[in-house]
Amino acid sequence: MFTTTKEVLAFAENTSTAIAAFNCYNAETIQAAVKAAENQNQPVIIAYGERYKEYMNLEAFAAFTKAIAENATVDVALHLDHSYEFDTIRRAVHAGFTSVMFDGSALSLEENIKQTKEVVDFAHEHGVHVEAEIGSMQKGAFSDEEEGDGRLTDPGEAADFVKKTNVDFLAASIGTVHGMYDGDPEIRLDLLDALKERMDTPLVLHGGSGTPEKEVLQAIQKGIRKINVNTEISLTAVANMAETLSTKPKTHLSVVMENAQNAMISHMENVIKLYKS
Repeated sequence: MFTTTKEVLAFAENTSTAIAAFNCYNAETIQAAVKAAENQNQPVIIAYGERYKEYMNLEAFAAFTKAIAENATVDVALHLDHSYEFDTIRRAVHAGFTSVMFDGSALSLEENIKQTKEVVDFAHEHGVHVEAEIGSMQKGAFSDEEEGDGRLTDPGEAADFVKKTNVDFLAASIGTVHGMYDGDPEIRLDLLDALKERMDTPLVLHGGSGTPEKEVLQAIQKGIRKINVNTEISLTAVANMAETLSTKPKTHLSVVMENAQNAMISHMENVIKLYKS
């Protein structure tokens, strides 16, 4: 069933679990995420990044996701991930996205507050919830995200930010990276404790790919309710395509994509299973 991101995160809070937000950009990734969620009987968030809008039309993506969600046996929410342009947010709101992320992490704190507040006011008028980010995550291996400076979230700044913007969810930078880690991760779980002491706003974590299971589970115990996953699913799909084509180079595209979709379903199921454990 198609539902809101807020409802899905409320479910996560009530069950002390985290919801997987899979970055999707075509039919196969959407269908794989929903099927994996159905197999695990757990809600899921379909996330669409602004950087994909030239490749996959935003309105078409929303319509397809909602059509799949309406026939799903689990709750499915639709989220705009890492958006920097107000026009993209406006389009997403009118297309039926249930939440949007304005990423002002590269701005000064004052400008981030100002622009996020403008997004929140607009989105809330249309019943859409908003995620924002304090801090700036670094870009790891195989990622297609923007480069960040690795600045960790300051609890005091975060509390002030939430108070002044009325944002609904907050992405915390605690040492995870976009993409895969180049070395051993240095994740500051103590920051989650400090953030929870200063605010009641649901916390979300970007950079789920490659993060060790122990740290993932500890983060969930400390209140993380949404975890974004992109790169490791991409790597699984690409590896499967390469394997298919290595054995039969002229395999029909429909077969290549179906095999890749099945590989993603299996991988996504493992992610969802971890997050709900």
